[in-house]
Amino acid sequence: MAIVYIALGANMGDRAASIAAAAAELKQNGVQVLKSSSVIETKPYGLTDQPDFLNCVLKCETELSPRELLNTTLRIEEAMGRLRILKWGPRKIDIDIIFYGGQIISEPDLVVPHPDMQNREFVLGPLCEIEPELCHPAFNLTVTELHWRLLTLSRSRPPDK
Repeated sequence: MAIVYIALGANMGDRAASIAAAAAELKQNGVQVLKSSSVIETKPYGLTDQPDFLNCVLKCETELSPRELLNTTLRIEEAMGRLRILKWGPRKIDIDIIFYGGQIISEPDLVVPHPDMQNREFVLGPLCEIEPELCHPAFNLTVTELHWRLLTLSRSRPPDK
């Protein structure tokens, strides 16, 4: 069994229902949710001209391999109506594998830890809530340290115009 961390996000339709449905679908597909962060409302990342998101992070346990887990998350997204039209665009559900055990995986369509998690407050904040001492295997920093760095960096940046 592997401990995995999965981020959920939604900004279309009934966002809370979509997150709950995705968590339930994960359970039905071999992913046991052990712990869930609070669901938070966040501004969009990347493409900012769209509705706000609801986000959370799940700590899970699974016997699925990383590839099987990726295929499962993609099937769930598709079944729930996710359309991949625009990068960072609006979506009914987004399911991202953040960590898979302590593994580092770099394949064309599967990168774990998530390659941009260190820049996403909506991932790091919820991760800190449920597992503050979790260590990023490539950076050798805890999620709390990564979160602090991100918040410090964002305070030193000039505001967007």
